Amino acid sequence: MNASDKRAMAHGDAGGGETTLADERCTACRSDSPRVSRAEIAGLLTLLPGWKTADVDGVTTLSAEFAFATFRAALNFANRIGDMADAEDHHPEIVVEWGQARVRWWTHTIRGLHRNDFILAARTSALYDTGDPKGIE
Repeated sequence: MNASDKRAMAHGDAGGGETTLADERCTACRSDSPRVSRAEIAGLLTLLPGWKTADVDGVTTLSAEFAFATFRAALNFANRIGDMADAEDHHPEIVVEWGQARVRWWTHTIRGLHRNDFILAARTSALYDTGDPKGIE
């Protein structure tokens, strides 16, 4: 499977009726919910080109950077992510600067990564891929 096939599997372009990562439903997460394992992280990252993990203050997070032609386009993208995040009651860190937005997902209640973070990362990439980077509407 090449990189574009993996990207399609992550966020909805797979065709053939296959469920993609972005199509999965987020589940309620409690403080005793399991974090994804290192092996699961490695497998899920293959479906999310451009995303990487990093430890921030002892918490494993999932992040990516997205390029834009203007500050307004980056801000519009951040607002679209905010709408999605509110709908799922799961909120990322978003940093908007001229020409870029950085998005970092993690699950606060478990101080690490849950499958929901990967689902929402896939949806974030799908929002970016379906918008016009010169001015996401």
